[in-house]
Formats: sequence, structure tokens, C-alpha cells
Amino acid sequence: MSFARNARGVAGGLIWDRVLGEPPNGIHPVALFGRAMGWLERRVWADSRLNGLGYAVAGVALGATAGAATRSTTVAVGVSVAGRELRRVAKTIEDALIAGDLNEARRLLPSLVGRDPSGLDESQIAAAVIESLAENMVDAVVAPVWWGLLLGAPGAAGYRAINTMDAMVGHRSERYENFGRAAARLDDVANLAPARLFALVVALVSPRQAGAIARIVRRDAAAHPSPNAGVAESAVAAALGRQLGGQLRYGSRVEDRPLLGDGPRPGPADVARARELTERVEVALLIGLIAMFPTRSHCGPAA
Repeated sequence: MSFARNARGVAGGLIWDRVLGEPPNGIHPVALFGRAMGWLERRVWADSRLNGLGYAVAGVALGATAGAATRSTTVAVGVSVAGRELRRVAKTIEDALIAGDLNEARRLLPSLVGRDPSGLDESQIAAAVIESLAENMVDAVVAPVWWGLLLGAPGAAGYRAINTMDAMVGHRSERYENFGRAAARLDDVANLAPARLFALVVALVSPRQAGAIARIVRRDAAAHPSPNAGVAESAVAAALGRQLGGQLRYGSRVEDRPLLGDGPRPGPADVARARELTERVEVALLIGLIAMFPTRSHCGPAA
């Protein structure tokens, strides 16, 4: 029954996000958590994996405790998911691309992805948005749903804490190569099942492409440097019939990412298709959760 109750709470959280969207940044619990962990980092940082492990453990404990304190899976999931905001930001970049305003699209892109937008053309910007939609659907929708379903409010909020720490200290840099390793590995583990659930649901809502999705995920995902982003991006590439991946630039650092999927490179119209795909995935998750709701059986007196 607790699993069924969690399903009801998680569904409520998804509906909360779809109706209300993100709280203002000044009072957003994730932003408040980020400020708290920034304070902690300034006090415990050292070029040490052990210090980074202590930081990560403290962050998970803080997140899970805050989730438990809400005493509501709906609230914890509602502030942990961000599907509506993800699609809204993607739409603003899409609109700039369709209008032919590359400078505006480049200006908006850093609100969604970390790569350097300055030299990107129309197709590269579209690919960046689609890849971010795929990866962030796992981080900002499927994973909070998964952990909320399994562990209730502490699970959803604890996961959000892990993902936030990964964004803060889990990236490759001289400062975080050692200190951020624990946060990055925790995020990889926490997203293993959600990324594969996302790919499965993409196939379920794209039945005509299901065979191609399975084939391309098996063929291409493992070449990606992330054990989870490769699965999500390969599934979306196959569902859209487009090719993602390729060379990325992060400031002065250049990464040659593997090519994912078959077909032409994406254009502005494919961003809308990707948004609609993520919308269908989220609705499918919601329907699946509703199917798990607890039922009451009423037995009347024997005739």
C-alpha cells in the first residue's frame, strides 16, 4: 500500500508542476539547497576525494531530511520536477531559431546547456536543445518520479540534492576533479534506472520507431561519455529520425562526442517535435502512476 500511496503522491507532484510551474528562484527549495551547499563547499573544499565524499553525504542527508520534513510526496516531487520549465525554455530558443534570429538563440542557449554557443549554427543549436531536452527529462522528471515512487518524499528530494550537487561540483575541472568525483558518481548511479525507463517510455509513445530506438540505443549509447545521457539522447535521436552528437565546445575545452542516431542533422522544426515527445513521455508516466493508485474493495453482506 505504501508503494501505491507513493504513486498517488508522485502523480500529484507531476500535476503540481504542470499547473504551477517553478517557484520563484528566491524561495525555490532547490535554489536554497544550492546556496547551502555553496556555503558548505567554501568551508570544506580541498583537492581531496575524501572531502568531496563528506560534502556529498552531507548534501544527500540534507536533501532527504528536507523531503521527509515536508511529510508530502506531492510537495517533494512538485518542487523537484521541472518538465514545464524545461519545455518553456526550449520553446523560447525554438522561437528564435524559427524567426531566423541566431544571435538571440545563441544568447538564450546557456539557460539550457553549458556549451559555448558563440560559433553554433542553426542546426547545432537545434541539436543542443534536443540533447538537453533528452538528458534533462531524465534529471528533472523521470528520476524524481522514480525515486519518489520507491522512497516517497525523502527519495525525490534526496535525488534532487544529488543532481544539484553534480551540477555544482561534478563537472570536469581542475578544482573539482577530485572534490566533485563522489557527487558525479552518485548522480550516475541514481540515474541508471531512470535513464533506461525514459528510453523505454520513449519507445512506448513512439511505437513506429520502437525497433529503431532499441537498435540505436544498443549501438550508440555506450560510446557516450555519460552512462545515462547516451541512453536518453540515443532514444530521442532514434524517435525523431535525426542524428545528434558531434563536436562540442565548453569555453576553451573541446569534446568530440560520438554521433548518435541515423538520418539528417536536426533543424528548428525538430525542436518542436522533441518537445512534443517529452510531453508524451510525461503524460505516459502520469497515466502509469494513476494506474497504480490504491483501490478499495467494498464487500457487502452475503445474500
